[in-house]
Amino acid sequence: MNAVEIRNLSKSFRGMYAVDNLCMTIPVGAIYGFIGENGSGKSTTEKLICGHLVPDGGEIKLFGKNYTDAGVRVRVGALIENAGCFPNSSVWDNLMMQAINLGLENRAEEIDRVLKIVRMEKHSQLKFKKCSLGMKQRIGIAMALLGEPALLILDEPINGLDTEGMRIMREILVNITKNYGCTVLISSHILGELEKIATHYGIIRQGRMVMEMTASELEGRARVFVSLKTKDMQSAFGLLRKKYNNVRTEEGYIRVYDVNDTEEIVEYLLKNNHIVSKIKKNKIGLEEYYIELMSKKEES
Repeated sequence: MNAVEIRNLSKSFRGMYAVDNLCMTIPVGAIYGFIGENGSGKSTTEKLICGHLVPDGGEIKLFGKNYTDAGVRVRVGALIENAGCFPNSSVWDNLMMQAINLGLENRAEEIDRVLKIVRMEKHSQLKFKKCSLGMKQRIGIAMALLGEPALLILDEPINGLDTEGMRIMREILVNITKNYGCTVLISSHILGELEKIATHYGIIRQGRMVMEMTASELEGRARVFVSLKTKDMQSAFGLLRKKYNNVRTEEGYIRVYDVNDTEEIVEYLLKNNHIVSKIKKNKIGLEEYYIELMSKKEES
């Protein structure tokens, strides 16, 4: 069974389509990285899934049922835009107000449970306005986790966080899926961080799904390249371009794409009086793959 199945979903504002005939599939237990530039339709899609907006057309199914089904709606938790907390109230009090709002039983126990998941149990009496950005994002996730949802929808939860904040957020999200059986839909512009945790990806552009793929499919599609440095980079670059089809200068290195044999490159340069000081083989990551894919779309 899939946690989310969307077919031909559309939503327009003043005659302009924010979501245009979108199709999406998110398997149960996935961390689904939702990728797209600003204005591509990510947030609108998430709001449609949450029921915050009414679609113009199309179908949304959650766990095999229509998304408007009351039984399935209670299985969805979301953090879109911000946590919506009262700044002068404590973390605990904000969570208690949300628990009451949701009509939960055993509220104190449930608050303790979600605070532990997001590593905020030691800060429960801190006023919300005194919390760091990372803490506020975790509080928002704790609110979304109240009632043990099976699907968690997060809109840009790691943007603006420092390195440590992003690390903690990654660990929390992996823990939620592995140990609490929750499926996560997460949008982010920080593709390097998303790549560390996502099991599936959806790339959206101008309201349409460009591509869906698994993390292993991304690994298979990622282009291999060899990065190297020499004393005379400009001369070595010109020499390599004579032999190889795709050679670029990026991030202080010469990159030779779609080549596996580092020894062949070293030998070729050595024969032409260039000594290689550094060389390594790698694959392009999610961010570079995304940029290349978008460039191809613009050209077509």
